[in-house]
Amino acid sequence: MVILGIDPGLAHTGWGIVEERLGMVRCRAYGCIETAAHSPLTVRLRHIADDISQVVERYHPEEAAIEGIFFGVNTKSAIPTAHARGAALVSCSLCGVEVGEYTPMQIKQAVVGTGAADKNQVIFMVRNLLQLDHDPHPDHAADALACAICHAHVRQTARVSERI
Repeated sequence: MVILGIDPGLAHTGWGIVEERLGMVRCRAYGCIETAAHSPLTVRLRHIADDISQVVERYHPEEAAIEGIFFGVNTKSAIPTAHARGAALVSCSLCGVEVGEYTPMQIKQAVVGTGAADKNQVIFMVRNLLQLDHDPHPDHAADALACAICHAHVRQTARVSERI
């Protein structure tokens, strides 16, 4: 199964493609969509949607996973992130890709083993779980790969639960 992970953000939307086969997860590709701060919001959102569509067309993921919005101390940044997330969701929908949604805590729990993990721990575990010879960069791409890994683990758990 090929899974697209998405870490939404208006300035930087990370994406990662993993392939899960026989319980093993491998990285196929990753990157980051960047939009210019001086561009109108509609142009930035279209750029995100178009680039996500291009990733889907190139790698043909069967499913996608997207990180939910964390409403922490800075709620002001949550609104632009929500816009970017919406653009990515619409893009996946138009491409016919089903999307799973996960909180940052769920992703960290699935990848690191604790929902309180920091960015460096997530990057370290993504590198090791995907057997990469380098840290995925930028960190938005690493977060997208973590989201895809989380989705793969959730699917594996669901398959095991169905057999019981």
